Amino acid sequence: MTSKFNRFATLFFAALLATLVGCASTTKQEGTGEYIDDSVITTKVKAAIFNEPTLKSSEISVKTFKGTVQLSGFVSSPASIDKAVAIARGVKGVEAVENSMVVKGTQ
Repeated sequence: MTSKFNRFATLFFAALLATLVGCASTTKQEGTGEYIDDSVITTKVKAAIFNEPTLKSSEISVKTFKGTVQLSGFVSSPASIDKAVAIARGVKGVEAVENSMVVKGTQ
């Protein structure tokens, strides 16, 4: 009886460990908690950009990976780029902002 229990306990803990390791983050992949945090950050940055009347939020794409926000898309002026980057930096949880936005007509 004890042998069966020990075997079950060993298998249970091995499965638990494998599950937890599967949720861990790596340099190229987020863990489950980081993914949720990044989703919240993305939503907050999109909302902040949307609430700025001088920016066309539909032309700016926002993606977040491990706290780093990447902004991309086409905007009307360099001032719009500066404004979007400043807004993103002001959102709680943002660790860095990468700017990939381009001013329309300058590519």
